Amino acid sequence: MPRVLCGLVKPASDERTPDGVEDSRPAREQLMNVRTEDRDDVLILTVVGDVDGLTAPRLSSAVADAFRALAGRTLVLNLANVRFLGSVGLRTLMYSAQEARRHGGVEPLRVVVERSRAVIRPIEIAGLDQVLALYHTVEDAIAAGDLR
Repeated sequence: MPRVLCGLVKPASDERTPDGVEDSRPAREQLMNVRTEDRDDVLILTVVGDVDGLTAPRLSSAVADAFRALAGRTLVLNLANVRFLGSVGLRTLMYSAQEARRHGGVEPLRVVVERSRAVIRPIEIAGLDQVLALYHTVEDAIAAGDLR
């Protein structure tokens, strides 16, 4: 009779191993990475990969951490390198937009979508283009100045 090894079972999320401990794989093997660039006038979160049911909680956590660290600066969420934006990712963007208004008053969350149809199209279909400030480059988002 063949022996089944539980260690070969794929984890339930991309952040945990089957035994529940933090994954030690290099970041490039994750489904999504979030990098933070902390500048004097702006905080930039750059997301690379897929934003779906497995990775959206990590994005939500990164955005929440960024809001706590803003100290009056602007938050730019760079989605230019996102390959897939699922419904849970859209919900994360909606909640992030609401949080941006609580932290910054009337200024919408600045989101860089470049020209990626994989990101722009779902945002438009969900109507989030009405509540997010969309830009094609990080430089454009920063140069937009105070939107209040």
